[in-house]
Amino acid sequence: MQFMDGHLQRYLDSDGEDGHMLDGKPCLLMTTRGRTTGEPRQVVMFYGYHYGAYVAIASMGGSDVHPGWYKNLLVNPEAQIQVKGDRMCVRARTAEGEEREILWREMAAMYPSYDDYQAVTERVIPVVILEVMSVTS
Repeated sequence: MQFMDGHLQRYLDSDGEDGHMLDGKPCLLMTTRGRTTGEPRQVVMFYGYHYGAYVAIASMGGSDVHPGWYKNLLVNPEAQIQVKGDRMCVRARTAEGEEREILWREMAAMYPSYDDYQAVTERVIPVVILEVMSVTS
């Protein structure tokens, strides 16, 4: 957790210049509303880009429970993301069926550990599509 907190802080402090790329993979910063508190919650995660939308995987390292950010989006699908220095309001939805399979393959090609994570959990790891509603920066 300390590493992720440090990554998040570097992303914020540098306006995305330090933290956008991690091990050659792009990262975005997402702010959701806490499902019980309503307070802003921030997380940095790998992302893909597919036909004008950002894509994230709710893997939590193959845990048997969904990550908090995904649970927050299920209650309130509107969130903010920052990609480098660009800020956007997004609406999240969970990909299903063939769309999920296509996006899963694209994301696992970028980050093969996703396949490993899916292999160690009984839950179907959600593929989350973040559709841009507006640009705020």
